[in-house]
Amino acid sequence: MKSARFEYQRPATIAAALELLARHGNDGALLAGGQSLMPMMNLRLATPAVLVDIGRIAGLAEITFSGDRLVVGAMARHADLIASPLVREHAPLLSHALVHVAHPAIRNRGTLGGSLALADPAAELPACMVCLDAEIRLASARGERTVRAADFFQGTYATARAPDELLVSVAIPRRQPGWRFSFDEVARRRGDFAIAGLAIAMTSGHCRAAFCGVEDAPRLLQGASIDELREIASRELAPSSSAEAPAAYRLRLALALLDRAARAT
Repeated sequence: MKSARFEYQRPATIAAALELLARHGNDGALLAGGQSLMPMMNLRLATPAVLVDIGRIAGLAEITFSGDRLVVGAMARHADLIASPLVREHAPLLSHALVHVAHPAIRNRGTLGGSLALADPAAELPACMVCLDAEIRLASARGERTVRAADFFQGTYATARAPDELLVSVAIPRRQPGWRFSFDEVARRRGDFAIAGLAIAMTSGHCRAAFCGVEDAPRLLQGASIDELREIASRELAPSSSAEAPAAYRLRLALALLDRAARAT
């Protein structure tokens, strides 16, 4: 199929992009890497009247430090994150997770901001951001605001971002001594969407975890140990259900991923 007709805009600055979003609201769509949006448009699951291409805006792909936080621009591509020494050193959970994202061709085009703004429940990066207690910076013609990742993801393809807002960057706390990170997932084939995935951060006496592919949105689970996390997950998770993976099966996979993480420590 082909997409419905749309107007194409390619702003050169953030201010110009925000003006377009303010003008068009729900009729506009942001084009970042396009790895999800373009197929959805071709299938006419998305029919924006105006496509706002932010791929040429300078500064949106930078990976830098600001104070004690690693700041990653929304247009940083998955492949750039994998290759970044700063990410490997200070946010290794992303390095572990990104190799599970689809295939090299997708990782060469897909962007951090695109993945977070889409909020696919099976995507790896939203779960990582919740686990890392990242903060997401949003900008609009009305001003800027910061939203904790734990509050940003609100359901299947639903976030706290308003139609006139641009996801500009993500701030991730610098890795502290003693913390270890792991990512694991179960998919039918390598590169397929995760049926269940686990992002976990561990230190002595404290664990933080978030799942992808299990519920409609990732949420933070915390406990003193992986065993305690397993008890919490058994009690509190409300897995989604599909013909491919009923809720009980997703819960079983989630617990198995925690068991694998425990054996690996």
